[in-house]
Amino acid sequence: MVVLHIVRQILPAVPVVFLDTGYHFSEVYAYRDRMTSDWGLTLINLLPENTVAEQEALFGILNQTDPGRCCGLRKVKPLFSALEDYAIWFTGLRREQAKSRAALTEVDDFALPSGRKIRKISPLTEWSTRDVWAYAQENGIPLLDLYDKGYTSIGCEPCTSLPLDPNDPRSGRWRGQKQECGIHLQP
Repeated sequence: MVVLHIVRQILPAVPVVFLDTGYHFSEVYAYRDRMTSDWGLTLINLLPENTVAEQEALFGILNQTDPGRCCGLRKVKPLFSALEDYAIWFTGLRREQAKSRAALTEVDDFALPSGRKIRKISPLTEWSTRDVWAYAQENGIPLLDLYDKGYTSIGCEPCTSLPLDPNDPRSGRWRGQKQECGIHLQP
């Protein structure tokens, strides 16, 4: 929401893409709806090809047996398809979040699976968690209440737990089996 607050100062009607995996915490859906209403957001709710029930009937419970494939079907494929319609993609990625993000640059050309390139902008690249919280507080940005419960990185509910390692904010994701869902990795 901090990135969105910054971007909306320049592009007030910027489209906001929400990856509706069907597995989010109820608090995430409530927060999405609240912020969409309060800020008058241009929300684009992206859905995967199959509902959760359809996917589980076809492949079993992938978030338990093959979380990479689950992320691919529910996040990566819908997002990359939607990004074909845009020239710029703003993200909230920060170097501090994970070792896999240590070489992150603020501006990058990102190749979609089709080969088309878009400009990926991560304005918070060098920000710390403290910087993010301070900006949110200074600008009256309400935050998702799951942070108050101790979560430090929030994704789909079945694949998100409280951090396993207090020094690694993403250690509560995918039971520590991986660090990234795939949407920020070059295909």
